[in-house]
Amino acid sequence: MTLTLTRRAALGGAAALPLAAAATPILAAGHGGKAEAPIAHTFKLGDMSVTTLLDGSAMREGPKEMFGASASDEEFAQVSAENFIPADTLQFYFTPTVIDTGGELVLFDTGLGQGGIGKALDAAGVSPDAIDVVVITHMHPDHIGGMMTDGAPTFPNARYVTASAEYNFWSKMEAGNRVGDMVANLVTPLAEKMKFIDDGASVAPGVTSVASFGHTPGHMCFMLESGGRQLLLTADLANHYVWSFARPDWAFSFDASPEDAAASRRKVLGMLAADKIPMIGYHMPFPAAGYVETRGDGFRYVPVSYQLMG
Repeated sequence: MTLTLTRRAALGGAAALPLAAAATPILAAGHGGKAEAPIAHTFKLGDMSVTTLLDGSAMREGPKEMFGASASDEEFAQVSAENFIPADTLQFYFTPTVIDTGGELVLFDTGLGQGGIGKALDAAGVSPDAIDVVVITHMHPDHIGGMMTDGAPTFPNARYVTASAEYNFWSKMEAGNRVGDMVANLVTPLAEKMKFIDDGASVAPGVTSVASFGHTPGHMCFMLESGGRQLLLTADLANHYVWSFARPDWAFSFDASPEDAAASRRKVLGMLAADKIPMIGYHMPFPAAGYVETRGDGFRYVPVSYQLMG
């Protein structure tokens, strides 16, 4: 797959995710007031323990411009109505994942940097200094924001893993590029502790990288395997549980290369549907785990019920 990234797209990525600017933990209504919704959810995958962490959640208006700019208003409204969601608002979720391989604690992405991941890890009974490996799926702000806290590494005992293509791209940005500046401040100071990988790399026992370029130049998914079972961490392969699945060819406004991102979505979602492999998506509704099935010329995201809830 060839990734063509224009300077305009790079700057678009640099300004990407204004949706991350004011994310707050989502609250669920309770009897007589508001009760906090769960922010950590753990289940077993073979011998692995997998925990999704709700770093934050944010409501946004104007989803058509982000997810269906090329579609007519009528088609966008129809797809939304068919899936029982409004066409004028959306809820974003930000969900890092931590796994216990039995030998190491591996964290995938570090969140927004607003303290949410620390609270979620605490709810899961995991201390930041217990994390052995931090894997960065890609370097958009809502994935690297939590790498540093008050100028020091948030996960002081960890080694770091990311795609070589991803770091090479963002680390060469001129000053003033939002993502480039964040990488310089949050990632580069840890580069000497970082392993740079390509497609098919093993980053920990039972954890293998899967190239899914397009959203960013080095965007990676990660396949988990244990006890004869598999699960794919899809990161930002698909950024909404309806529009990105029902119309995988629709461009997402923060995809660096819309054509390559769409090709990656079709390839990976098709594999998940054909092989009935569950997934965890960074922006899926919490607890962010589900399955994929084919639906017409696209796909349907099926949230977990009881299969991965224990």
